[in-house]
Amino acid sequence: MTLFDNPHQKELRETGWHSRGYLPHFDGRAMPQFITFHLGGSIPKKVIQGRREELKSLKYEQERIVLQGRIEKYLDQGYGNAFLKVPNVARMVQNSLLKFDCIRYRLFSWVVMPNHVHSLLTRFEQYELSDILHSLKSFTSHEANKILHRSGQFWIEDYFDRYIRNEQHFEKTVKYIENNPVKAGLCRRPEDWPYGSAWFKKQK
Repeated sequence: MTLFDNPHQKELRETGWHSRGYLPHFDGRAMPQFITFHLGGSIPKKVIQGRREELKSLKYEQERIVLQGRIEKYLDQGYGNAFLKVPNVARMVQNSLLKFDCIRYRLFSWVVMPNHVHSLLTRFEQYELSDILHSLKSFTSHEANKILHRSGQFWIEDYFDRYIRNEQHFEKTVKYIENNPVKAGLCRRPEDWPYGSAWFKKQK
């Protein structure tokens, strides 16, 4: 049984687990978390919804890893819309993410890709992760649609998050995030991509 169909939702929520859509989330306490959110239409529904039966024998964390693996496969292929390829849109999303660093959360690493955003952050105690992301996505959706002269859904409603287990996991996640543009063939070195933390580190 998974979080998708567990009858003990209240007890799970009290331990930090909850679900707002198709993904289980952990937000039990302020700790570093790897977060991915992506554009509407960037992942086929069948990837997430069509194989839930396979996941029912897995623990919550295993379930999230399996789902994330499928998500990453399609995100890196550039499936669907790639509105974040537009420099003004990518810059606006990055600036919005940076705006609340040290106010609502501590932002350690990030990258804005053509159809998704990765970040590594620790929320501050007085803020819920779901509220932080709702606010960020709501604002950037509105602004992006203005820039692109379009209307309708911009981001997919849900998001992926995974808590960081230890220092090694933290360092591995930073490397994964910053190397994402290289892996996707967008640049030769992480620091060459202007919409990520690797580029900012190079400027110091």
